[in-house]
This record gives sequence, structure tokens and C-alpha cells, in this order.
Amino acid sequence: MAEEKRRPPERKAREARRAHLTSRAAILAVVACAIALSLAYPVREYIAQRREIASLRVQQRVARAQVEQLSRQKQRLGDESYIRREARRRLHMCDPGAKCYVVLGGGQTSGQDASHKRPPPTPPWYVTLWRSVDAADRRR
Repeated sequence: MAEEKRRPPERKAREARRAHLTSRAAILAVVACAIALSLAYPVREYIAQRREIASLRVQQRVARAQVEQLSRQKQRLGDESYIRREARRRLHMCDPGAKCYVVLGGGQTSGQDASHKRPPPTPPWYVTLWRSVDAADRRR
């Protein structure tokens, strides 16, 4: 008590103000945290929904492009000349009364075509296995 009497009144007022500001600051911090926590979930949901909307728009664009492609294909399939051309190309069909020829093994008659030959096909697995067993037996 003796110390309190020695302190000037201004100092007491400052200490009281400082203690009062600390409690105000604590209350303000609690309120700010409460507001931040109450807004965190809705903001997170909003961002997730925006992301989902963006992905759905991309899916919609892809679906529209696919619909356009299918409508073009439908239009082509309605054309008689396209159907005839595809039947000749894919199914090797001929028009009635026309002579059609199928060339077997064609395209490799000259020496120039020899450079474009395909590599020999790989043998079946059992042939490769038997060759490896045979080669291992010969080395002994």
C-alpha cells in the first residue's frame, strides 16, 4: 500500500488503461477468430462448388463436340455415294455388273519397295522358349 501512495495518479491511470486495453484486445481477437472460423466452411464450400462448375463446363463442351461429330457422321451416312464408297473400301463390295479385282500381296514388285518392307513378325512365345532351351543345351 505504501507503494501505491508513492505512485503518481497519472501512472495509475496508465496502468489501468493498459490493463483495460489488454482485455479489449483479447475480446477483439476472440471475436475475429470466431468470425474467421464461421466463414471458413462456407468459403471452402464456395470454392469447391466453383471448381465443380468449371469441370462440368468442360464436360459439357466435350459432350457438345461429340454431339456435333455424331451429327456430321449421321449426315454422311444419309448420303448414298458415301455409303457406296465405304462399302467398296471397307467391305470390298462391287456394284452389280462391275468386275472387281483384289490384288493379294501387291505393292512390293519393284526394288524400291524392298526398303519399305516390314520387319519379320516375331515368332510365338513357345518358339522363342524352345530356341532358348535349345541354345542353352548346346553350350554345355
